[in-house]
Amino acid sequence: MTADPVKSSESSSSWHFRISGQVQGVGFRYFTRQEALRLGLRGWVRNCADGSVESVAIGLGDQADLFEQALRKGPTGSRVGSVQRYEMRGTASAESFEIVY
Repeated sequence: MTADPVKSSESSSSWHFRISGQVQGVGFRYFTRQEALRLGLRGWVRNCADGSVESVAIGLGDQADLFEQALRKGPTGSRVGSVQRYEMRGTASAESFEIVY
């Protein structure tokens, strides 16, 4: 069952995540998008040139906590070394959760 997306920017916050380890070439972006949609988050995920993955998530604090837990686990085949989470000033905007290429 999918959670209802956050519709009010007044009650939502934005977070930037940086995930390092063996996180490219293992379906990590697809896993991240699936988890974000399941939790009702909006935002994006992309691979970085340094081998890490970064994501911006927009939603409520408890959603971000669950999202971070999922990122720390990752999909089968990944080995997450670290997850850094930063709350962003202001609120980013997005209609859904996308993979950025």
